[in-house]
Amino acid sequence: MIDTIRKKHIKFIVVTGGVCSSIGKGVLVASIGVLLKKAGYSVAVVKWDPYLNVDPGTMSPLVHGEVFVTQDGAETDLDLGHYERLIGINVGRNSSVSSGQIYQEVLTAEREGKFLGKCIQLVPHVVNATKQRLLNFALDQEADFVLLEIGGTVGDIEGEVFLEAVRQLRIELGKPHLMHCHLSYVPLLSWTGEVKTKPTQHSVSELKKAGLVPDALFLRADCDLDGHVVDKVSMMCGIDKNFIFRVLTYDPLYRLFIELDQQQVCKRIQEYFGYTLQRTADLSDWKAFIAAIDKSTAPLRIGLIAKYVGSNDPYISVIDAIRSAGYAVGYKATVVVIEAEKLEQGGYDADTPTWKELKRLDGIVMPGGFDNRGIEGKIFAARWAREHNIPYFGLCLGLQVMLIEYARSVLQLKDANSTEFDDSIKYPVVNLTSQQQRVTHKGGTMRLGSFPCVIQKDTKAYQAYKQEMVWERHRHRYELNNDYRQAFEQAGVCFSGVYKDRDLIEIAELNDHTFMLGVQFHPEFQSSPLQIHPLFKAFMKAAIAGNRPSPIRGG
Repeated sequence: MIDTIRKKHIKFIVVTGGVCSSIGKGVLVASIGVLLKKAGYSVAVVKWDPYLNVDPGTMSPLVHGEVFVTQDGAETDLDLGHYERLIGINVGRNSSVSSGQIYQEVLTAEREGKFLGKCIQLVPHVVNATKQRLLNFALDQEADFVLLEIGGTVGDIEGEVFLEAVRQLRIELGKPHLMHCHLSYVPLLSWTGEVKTKPTQHSVSELKKAGLVPDALFLRADCDLDGHVVDKVSMMCGIDKNFIFRVLTYDPLYRLFIELDQQQVCKRIQEYFGYTLQRTADLSDWKAFIAAIDKSTAPLRIGLIAKYVGSNDPYISVIDAIRSAGYAVGYKATVVVIEAEKLEQGGYDADTPTWKELKRLDGIVMPGGFDNRGIEGKIFAARWAREHNIPYFGLCLGLQVMLIEYARSVLQLKDANSTEFDDSIKYPVVNLTSQQQRVTHKGGTMRLGSFPCVIQKDTKAYQAYKQEMVWERHRHRYELNNDYRQAFEQAGVCFSGVYKDRDLIEIAELNDHTFMLGVQFHPEFQSSPLQIHPLFKAFMKAAIAGNRPSPIRGG
């Protein structure tokens, strides 16, 4: 297999992170991918995560951030969303590998007797299984470059197996086939006014203990780093200064692609791998998008009615989709995060700071989520949007909330709800499908991945998509109860999108509202800065309609 990899000239770029977590390894991997793809190379990306969960699907968004769903139905880390949105590729379940998956594979094989009585150990068995995953992935993808992100921070005990796999691979593949890039944080001490390279030196030292010396070093900092800093890091870490790059904080982050290109990252990568005819990256579309961002100064306040309020980006794909859609129509969308539970305090239309914030919004996005915490606050927000003709876009749970509110207020089914929140209710307008009622395991058992949706003509959904069939990604167990479908339709709800094979509602919209539309899927997973999802763009246009013509392109 190694010989086949060499013959196919597949190149591997491994990215590790040092000093601390959350420094942007996924963004760096995506940035390298952008440069290589814009230079005309094919790119595939995979992430190794050291946690023992099989996937992040059962983790709280407040602990691990957003769960990104791939086209083929894998629940993955949010970094895979960065790869898709920024590089412009579709990743699948094989792009997401956890320690839990590897250990599960090895232990299952042991129970089946495939190791012929051997003592099963981290080295070689777990390491070999890890390497095999990567090599199989590379051969399946047949890309020029395979980018590998190793999650966590160098020095974490749970990541040592992955580092050992990389150490062995670089020996087996040889230098022309594997490049190791290390992203390390360089802090600025405010009380001295100095940046400190010692954490980076320690981080590289940890790698050396694992038998690895990075081929390139990316210095993550909030301020510019002068040549003296680069020279010092080069000397103390033993890395060629031509392969030391600065990764600063940019707003928007897309400027990082331009900056890394100016530092000749793409050129150095090709140089490392021995390419004699080097290509340049054509970033004209990203430069045009950044120019549009710079021109988009008119404000737009979009509310995100959230139940996960904290760190780790529980709604990162939604927020990116909102902002990108705003830029596409010439506005700078400010995402106002409103905690759903706080809307419950004092009841509907209470005189509270949270309600005052809600009333200042130009549009409302109701994202997905699970369990009943904050649900009544979400229902209040949906009611406000309906009664005051505020553009409303419901995503997954956001569709269900919209219909529950409509059932209570318009159909007069006062205790209408979802059986997710109350399984003894009289009017279960949202409930489990028959397939889900038989499910006992939690991990990977929801309706996951892409499903077809047939769009009804002469609807807001059709006006946005301009086509009769689309594929959208799902992650949920509960659906609209079809027993109430006719009652909704008679009361003014249009079910404009349907999954025909199982007669499930995918899109609902209100006939007499400027824009109140909910979807059972997650369109944010297929929206990117250069390819705005049609429904996000339609929602944004509704939010600026009337007395707010676009200052750039007329909306």
